[in-house]
Amino acid sequence: MAFVVQVLTGWAMRRETKRFSPSQREDRPEHLAELVGNSKSISLIREEILKIADANASVLITGPSGSGKDVVAQLLHQRSRRAPRPLVALNCAAVPAELLESELFGHEQGAFTGAIRARAGRFEAANGGTLFLDEVGDMPLAMQAKLLRALETRQVERVGGMLPISLDVRVIAATSVDLAAATAAGRFRTDLLYRLDVIHIAMPALADHAEDVPALVQHFLRQQANPVRFTTAALDALSAWPWPGNVRELRNFVERACVHHGGEVIGRDGLDRLLRSPGVAAVPTLADPLPADLERAYIRAALEQTGGTISHTARLLRLQRTTLIEKMRRLEIDARAA
Repeated sequence: MAFVVQVLTGWAMRRETKRFSPSQREDRPEHLAELVGNSKSISLIREEILKIADANASVLITGPSGSGKDVVAQLLHQRSRRAPRPLVALNCAAVPAELLESELFGHEQGAFTGAIRARAGRFEAANGGTLFLDEVGDMPLAMQAKLLRALETRQVERVGGMLPISLDVRVIAATSVDLAAATAAGRFRTDLLYRLDVIHIAMPALADHAEDVPALVQHFLRQQANPVRFTTAALDALSAWPWPGNVRELRNFVERACVHHGGEVIGRDGLDRLLRSPGVAAVPTLADPLPADLERAYIRAALEQTGGTISHTARLLRLQRTTLIEKMRRLEIDARAA
């Protein structure tokens, strides 16, 4: 399928995007993301992905942190005719508010201090392909209005630029925020929610499809160079574990087990030490005021422990997501550095 990138300066660049039939996309040799599990909820999501992959409509993926929203986004792109073009991702919660517009739309040389050369944004990088906006619920209100305009016009303007750039981009957004509650509270634009939520996929918490835990464990073990082996009793115990960090926490658990006990057989009695996340007790709650230097150190420690995941860090520190984000902005903490 041909698409056109047209910058309104009197020239146009045309590229050809090869069509793939569904069967051809299934047989393509490159690695495809996997949504592992045979539970009813995961099976229905796989069916939905196949049904909507080739649509151009925006998709909103909701669900708790670590539940696999990014895997769904990858599959939607990889199963679509856009697969030969880029899948570009941006974590909206990990970019400081003052840099988010430049990250999305790019900037011209001299647009602001430090802009020593022109730079394309994520929208332009995803032209012909898919833009994945992770944690879109954490996007500042002022930026939401600019995103809405880009989605409605299918055009962007670089920071400091004068001319619109027409683009062909499918947008997939994901969030662990309750956007209905956020719109009611005035933290998220209702019109943007309608624009993003054309197709909705809700990812369940791992505890809600615990029957998939053994299959997920085996999937993650295949990715390890020196895997362990879990007994049936151990797998039953893992299936009963609450997994507050969802699939991401389970993946990290399997990796930790293989690092410490590679090649060994682990039974039920050997799980206790592995299931206790190292260092959790060392990170305090931030419910009470602390000196800025201590508060900064605690937040950075928690971010490092959770791999920079805002929602998981907030739970660890017993804070609301919005409170944590505000503290990070005030203390100039960048989640990407975690």
